[in-house]
This record gives sequence, structure tokens and C-alpha cells, in this order.
Amino acid sequence: MQSQSSPGNPAADTPALRRATLEDVDALWQLEQVCFDSDRLNRRSFRRLIGSDSASILVSADRKLINGYICVLYRRGTALSRIYSLALLPEARGDGLAATLMNQAEADAMAHGCTHMRLEVRPDNETAIRFYKRLGYRQFAAVDDYYADHSPALRLEKRIRFLRITPVRQVPFYAQTTEFTCGPACLLMAMSGLQPNRALERAEELRLWREATTIFMTSGHGGCGPHGLALAAWRRGFGVRLVVNQQGPLFVDSVRGADKKAVMALVQADLEAELAETGVIIEQGTLSAADLAACLERGELPLVLISTWRMQGSKAPHWVIVVAADEHCLFIHDPDVGAEDEASATDNAWLPVRRDQFERMARFGRQGLRATLVLSRAP
Repeated sequence: MQSQSSPGNPAADTPALRRATLEDVDALWQLEQVCFDSDRLNRRSFRRLIGSDSASILVSADRKLINGYICVLYRRGTALSRIYSLALLPEARGDGLAATLMNQAEADAMAHGCTHMRLEVRPDNETAIRFYKRLGYRQFAAVDDYYADHSPALRLEKRIRFLRITPVRQVPFYAQTTEFTCGPACLLMAMSGLQPNRALERAEELRLWREATTIFMTSGHGGCGPHGLALAAWRRGFGVRLVVNQQGPLFVDSVRGADKKAVMALVQADLEAELAETGVIIEQGTLSAADLAACLERGELPLVLISTWRMQGSKAPHWVIVVAADEHCLFIHDPDVGAEDEASATDNAWLPVRRDQFERMARFGRQGLRATLVLSRAP
């Protein structure tokens, strides 16, 4: 969303802030009409946001008049927060209220366990850009055709919890182009991170999927298991270590029918036979968040199998790549951008996930399957 804010020094008599209630919906809607010409939130949106666990709206009220509000969104399963909308009445601008709202929003985000705040702003809104930069926000991306009038947006970010980030290679982001190629997309990112001149191409994404697919996966096209991805990476000249906590055919509980289970078992047995003739290191066990951070310290890049439940509310196996770490979070590239109107690569790159949350999401199925593929330059 766009924002209407103005720099200023915090006023000593800044109106008190409180959380919005359903009784504020009409006043918030009227504020939208005053502040924005397009991209306005409607009454239904305000009701949904006020009642949502993944959003918070703070309002500033002078007596009974709401003269400003800020809306913050929290991304499920991550430590990322986002300023969705900030609006002030014209007469309330320039007296520090915008900064007060922003500071309180950041405090609330930290209370939610967040480490980063992001926001969007129009490139021609120079006043707002200067204001955000004074608060410590820095541009990290730009998005074309973002607003309803097809205007682009600048994406700004601030680290609201300061911790040391593990040095790591620059890993480019690549969004999967099909619903079943998260593993190949992560492998492409890892290979390009280790070989910076390596191209990120859809033909290679699909070629990797053909090599690594399990044939069947829940419904539709098959996904890629750890053994197939390990073999594909080794064939391309990378050092590969596979850590998995289970033996035998994987993912068979995700399909119905003895015939499908038999095919998946045969595919994995064949992959294991091929891996036995390679230099791939296979370990039975698990890697903790601390272990993954240690991989990064050594210059390795881990691909981790997770369940999408904590991030999307649906149970499906999914691959992500861990690209950085600090004492509090692991940072991931999630290749599943999705089909949402506002989704883009910058939404899914460098996602901070608290270490304890990542430990819980890095398992799949009733048997708690855990699998990590660690890539490095070939020795």
C-alpha cells in the first residue's frame, strides 16, 4: 500500500495510540477517502484486518476523532513484518505523529518476535522516502506495476532487531515456475550461489525435475526427493552431503494405492543404487538450526525440506534454501512466490525465520521426515 506521512519532530503532546476496534471501521474508511486517491482499503478490509491474528492496526485519536493509523502485517511462520498502510489527516502531519506511529509499530513487531520491517512507497513520493530513510529504512528492491494505477513501488527494509549475520555468499533468488519444482528451483539457487556465473534457466529447472522426481506426490505431478536432488547436484560437479533421518522409501504415506507406493519405492531404490557409485556422503540423522548456521560459516549452502503448514496453513512437502543466519534467525529463499496479486520475488527472498520456528517446520508427515541437502564446491 502507499502511505501518507510527513517528517517532523515528535510532539510532546502526541495523541495516545490504541488498537483499532470494529467501532473504528467507519472512521478509518473516511480517513482513507481523505488521504488516498486510489488503492484504498474498504470497510470489509478493515474489519478483516482488525480481526486477524496476522495484522494489527494502531490508531491515533484526538478526543473522538481518529487523525491517523498504521497497519502492520505479520507473515506467518517468519520473523518478517510489513507496514501495509500509514495514513494521517493533513492537519496531523508534520508534528511527529507519523514517527510515533512507526516507532510503536516496530515495537509491536518486535513483541511478535519479528526482526525486520518492510514497506512500499511510490518512487515519486520524495517526502515519504526521506522520512523513512531518517527512521533507518533502506531500499532493497523495486517492483514494477505495483499500484492500481500501474505505478512502480520501491521496497524498503529496516532491521529492527540488531544481531550479527553470518557471512554468506550472495545467493540469487529464483522463483519456481511450476507448483512441483521447488526442489529444482532451490538447487538452481544453490548452484548459482556457489558458481556465480551459472545461469538460472527454466530449461535447467525442468531438467533437474525430470532427474529427481519421485513420480508421485500427494496429487498431480511428482515432487523431488532428497536422493534425486543429491544425485542431480553431484552430476553437475558439486560436493554433496545428504542428511536424512529415515531409511526406506520416503513420502509413500502421501499417496494412496499400493501401485503408486510400489513405484515410489522402486524409484528411490534406483536412486540409492546410483548414489552408491558416487562421492555423495549420506548420513542418517538431522541438522539443527545451529548446524545449518555452521554450514554457512563453512561456505556451504543447505537445502531443507519443510512442511508448508506453518507458513501457508496447508500440509505439503516443500524445499527452501538457507542463505544466512544470525543468533536469532535463519534467512531463507522460498521459491514458491504464489499467485497472490502482491506476491513477488522480493517477498520471498531473505525471509527471516526464528530458529525455534524453523526447527518445528523442518519436518514433514506423521513420521517426522527430516532431510537436508548440503551443497559445496567440489573438492
